[in-house]
Amino acid sequence: MGVSPPLGPGTSPGRPHNPADFARPHRDVIARFGRFPHRNALLGRESSAEELAFLQTPGSRF
Repeated sequence: MGVSPPLGPGTSPGRPHNPADFARPHRDVIARFGRFPHRNALLGRESSAEELAFLQTPGSRF
């Protein structure tokens, strides 16, 4: 069994090595909806039909 190379600072398995690669999808959701739709229920907000449809797509949650 081989040994995996060490991860760089601030990285973990399954996460992007470049912080910008991690931040872009978050920025895109904010640009599209003005908020994170997956937090609506927790914050007592109603979700729009577009947000509900988005939340049903694979990979829509962080």
